[in-house]
Order: sequence, then C-alpha cells, then structure tokens
Amino acid sequence: MKSLVIVESPTKAKTINKFLDADISVLSSYGHVRDLPKSTLGIDPENDFEIKYVIPTKARKNVNLLKKEVEKADNVYVATDPDREGEAIAWHLIKVLDLKEGQYKRISFHEITKSAIEEAFKNPTELDINLVDAQQTRRALDRIVGYKLSPFLWKKVARRLSAGRVQSVAVRLIVKREEEIKSFKPDEYWSIHAILENINKEQFESILIKKDGKAIPKIGIKTQKEAEETKRDLENTKYQVSLIEKKETKRSPLPPFTTSSLQQEASKKLRFPAKMTMRLAQTLYENGLITYHRTDSLNLSEQAIASSTSYIKSTFGENYSDPKRFKTKGRAQEAHEAIRPTFVDKTPENLDADERNKKLYKLIWSRFVASQMKEAIFDSTKVQVQTENGYTLQTNGSILKFDGFLKAYPMKFEDKIIPELKDKEELELNEIKTNQHFTEPPARYTEASLIKELEENEIGRPSTYAPIISTIQDRNYVEKNKERRFEPTEIGVVVDEMLSKHFPDIVDIKFTAHMEKDLDEIAQGKENWKDLLKNFYQPFEENLKKKYDEVEHKKVADEPTDKICPKCGKPLVIKQGRFGKFFACTGFPECKHTESVEDKTKKTGITCPECAQGELVQKRTKTKKIFYGCSNWPDCKFALWDKPTNEKCPKCGALMVEKGKKIKCSNKNCK
Repeated sequence: MKSLVIVESPTKAKTINKFLDADISVLSSYGHVRDLPKSTLGIDPENDFEIKYVIPTKARKNVNLLKKEVEKADNVYVATDPDREGEAIAWHLIKVLDLKEGQYKRISFHEITKSAIEEAFKNPTELDINLVDAQQTRRALDRIVGYKLSPFLWKKVARRLSAGRVQSVAVRLIVKREEEIKSFKPDEYWSIHAILENINKEQFESILIKKDGKAIPKIGIKTQKEAEETKRDLENTKYQVSLIEKKETKRSPLPPFTTSSLQQEASKKLRFPAKMTMRLAQTLYENGLITYHRTDSLNLSEQAIASSTSYIKSTFGENYSDPKRFKTKGRAQEAHEAIRPTFVDKTPENLDADERNKKLYKLIWSRFVASQMKEAIFDSTKVQVQTENGYTLQTNGSILKFDGFLKAYPMKFEDKIIPELKDKEELELNEIKTNQHFTEPPARYTEASLIKELEENEIGRPSTYAPIISTIQDRNYVEKNKERRFEPTEIGVVVDEMLSKHFPDIVDIKFTAHMEKDLDEIAQGKENWKDLLKNFYQPFEENLKKKYDEVEHKKVADEPTDKICPKCGKPLVIKQGRFGKFFACTGFPECKHTESVEDKTKKTGITCPECAQGELVQKRTKTKKIFYGCSNWPDCKFALWDKPTNEKCPKCGALMVEKGKKIKCSNKNCK
C-alpha cells in the first residue's frame, strides 16, 4: 500500500524521509496553502463572521501537485507541527485537498527522530478543531484591526502607515518607556567605603550600611556636605570586627529553554535578533537536532531525563548528576516539551553545521544538560565592622567550592576573598572613599527585555514575539540605537498617540492580555470563537465610524533646512515618511524632488574609489540588510556588502573590507 505524508517544510520532509520505508513518500505544503484575500477584508460580519479563504498564487502549483499525489495514495498522513499554527495548516490542507473523514490521519511529533515518528504512526490523533478555531480567531482579529485601522491612519496621519493588534501594544510599551526616561529627574546620592587592614596588613573594602543601629537606605546620603561630614566621623574613630558569618550557599541550575527564554538568552549571549534565533531553531528542529522550538512548557520526557543522567555521570562524574523535573507556570501546553537536544550525546563539538547554528545548538544543549546537574556550591562570608562612634560597615565575600552545573553552563561568578579575620579584632583604617551617584531612569528595552515584558504581561504567544519585534521595526515605528536598545521614531510616537487617544483598547496591555486568555479558552473548547469576534467587532466598528468624523488630521511637522532644491531652487524640508526621514521640495506637487537624509553616524570617512568625490556611507536595503554605498548615488553606483577599511590592497589597489574577523580585498578576482 502506498502512503503519503504531508508536512509544511521541505527540510522537514527530507529529514523525515530518512526514517520511512520506500513505499511512503513525504511532500511539503511549503507553509500555508490558504489565507485571507489581500484585496478585501475576507470576513463577513453580516453573515455570522464567515471567513473567505483563497489559495495564494504562489501556492497553487504545489496544491495541484499534492492533489494528484493524494489520488494515488492509499493512506494520507497530515504531519504538520504540533501547535495552533500547525493544526490550522493541517485543517486548510484537508479542506483544499478535499480529504473526507477516514481518508486521512493526523499525526504530529515534538522531535524529528526515528522513535518519535514511529510512535506518531502508531498513535494517530483527531484534528483538534478547537486549536484551529483559536488560530482562525487570532488571524481574523489581526486582519480586522489591520484592515480597518490602517486606512484611518492614512487619512489622519500619513499614507502607507499600518496598525496591528499586538504590535501596537509593543510600540506603546516602547513609547511609554521613552516618556518615562524624558520625564525622569535624577536624585543625587553618595556611597561611603572604608579600606581597612587586619593585623597582617591585608586590606579589604567595607561599605557603610548603618548608623546608630539604623539602616542607611541606598540613597540615604543625599549631599556632598553630608558625605564629607560622615567621612570626617569615620576618619576619627576606631574599628572592630563585630560579626563574622560563614555559611554554605547554593545556586540552582536554570530550567531548559522555552521559546521566550531562548530568544532572550540568545539575544544577551549571542547578540542574535529574535527573528534570527527562530530561523536557526527551525533549521535545527527540521534537521532532527532539537525538539519543537515553539513551546512555553518546561516538561521533559522520561527518556530525555534518563539519557541526560547517563551522559552526565559518564562525562562529568556521578557527583554531578541530579535529575530534575520542572513545573511550568501559567498557560503553557504541558503536552509539549521544553527545547532540548534530541540526542544529548550529540555534543556541539560533533555538530556538522554552520557557525551560527552551532552557537545556538551549543546554548540549547548546555542549558539542558546543566538543568539535570547538581547546584553550584559557594563558601560565603559576611563580615560586619563596628566603629566606636556608632557606624556599621559590611563586606560580603564568596568562593566557589563545587562548580556543579557551571561545568556545563558557565556563568560569571567572581571569587571575592576576604582576609582571615577574628571576632573583636581591631582594624586599621587605610582610606575613606566617598562616591557620588545619581539615580538612573529606567533602561530602554532591548529585544530580550521587551520579550520578557510581553511574556510577563501575557501579550502574544512564544511564536509571535519574533514577528512582533520584526514588524514594528519594518514599519519604522521603532529603531535600535547604538546600544541595541529600542527608541520610538517620530512617526511611531504620532501613531501611538493617535491610537492611545482614540482606540485605547487596541494599545491597552490588560485588554490585549485578556484577549489572549480568551483565545486560550477557545483552544480548550470553553468559548465560542464567533462570539469573541462579534463582541470585539461591534464596539470597534462603531468607534471607528465615530472617529472618522471627530478626529482631525494630525500632521507630522516638517523640519526646515538651509538646503536648496537642485531642480527648482526652492527650499528643501525634512519630512517623516513610512520608511523614515527624507528631504522633499517645498514646491511639491509641481516639483517632486526628494533626497535621502544621511545619518552622520553612518559615514565612514572613506572616499569613494570609483568617483573619487563622494563618501562611502552605511545604508540599508528595503529588507534592512546593511551595505556601503557612495553618497553621490544615483550618479555613482559604487557599493560594497562588507564594511570597508581605509586601506588599499597591496596587490591590486582595491579597498580592503572586514569579512568576519578577517580583512580581505573587496576585489573578487584578487586573492
């Protein structure tokens, strides 16, 4: 009998095919085979929110191929991913291929290994229509907001703007943080440290914490005058050890990764954007190296725990092994597993992959192995010193005694050694230091901290964080500064202000989080999806109609410049557009001349080798890829993908460029 297995991705199909018999063929749907139409809303509120799906042009050829293969097959297995998105793709495939009940079987697996696939074939499941409905509802809500609000923004702010249901909340968080930073007023405070010596002339530093038995708050000493007075007190007194407290402290390993924690840690440790992390994780999953990468569960299979225990004992020693199970908080799907390597003995060193995939795999592998190891043990010491005139100072030290899980997953812990001291020992004062500080505003969001904020507020799902972050940058509502932190653009602030004032629910964190809970209820079969759409749509549509009449056009102010239009001689102004700032002629619409606004920070100071007049500047393509081009573009079209140095090749005279960690000639014909 001939069987057909349908999956989403050709890479996944290729990997699965290795484990199956010759009479089973595996084909890919290449992602979604149906979607909402681009030209219309595709949702009919007047007809019980009936959704109209179409087969995208690019998918038609492959759908026809799948139909032919289905006709030849005796058994059809729909093996898309084990989540809402995968369940929805399975449902769309069943509809498009006209598969009736009994003609197909639904199978899924959390890892692409021989044993997992064999188990899935033995235990086919039913299509979970509740998961499908939850995904349909999310897609419909996003379409309604985007399709209805975007034209409103075109009319009231600027052309080509767009709104998104969850993305708008992310922009709100970034704008709100910027407002907090701008309104922040720093407070001055001082810290006081004493450099003390024991009887053996060994020095250590101690910080002032109390006066007359009362704790001094962190910002308790507010002025230099107060700090200097305290310093004088401390310079004219005697010091004695009043407390020595030694104890053993333990640091437990972190749990294995979920989607969210993987994105956060890859951002911090590897400087990978969330989008890149998910793309690399997809490759690792589809090649059978890790478990499914879209999960919020910390669950681990008994087999995974057993294999890691055996590996740890044989590699690190019996005293390093400590098998653990982690409890997932919140609304995770316990049927899923955490992200882990499919085979723990497949070490990162043995992985045949490119550098980025290796780095991400090493992060996943190390975190999982460490999660099944013993705690790290430290010898900790706390010493308090009392002065004759009523001040108390404190020093904390710790020394790593047993590395435990740190053997597999290194973390920064510096040993801080305190010299040997005795209770009541008299100490000599070497120096008093007074350090001025100022309270700091809240930090701007990084990708990692924004993902954490979204997760803590239950905004979106693990699989949506990367697209959210990518979308708000693509729309030019936020941008990353030199420190890789998000700042809102001018147009992002204007759009956020417009939505916050007139559509507060759309950018409200609690409202959006409640909507996520409703989607979970639909996924569990506890709520009707069309009721949710109805309850959202009716007040939203009524408010939108009202705002079209009430709201005046919000013009983004033009910035005057001293530049003159080269075509008509009228002044140029800086305008804010969909893709950022640009120079435009004030003679518009008669004169349509525009120029790009070059950021001075993007200049390289290197003269263009082709025209010898322009300067090479850092630019971006429409897909945000960085390149280096001549400032005299379009008259000079010289460009490089790699960052140029100001050196010339000793062989051919072309510019040298940075290629990873190496410096190479930009001339491809020169070696």
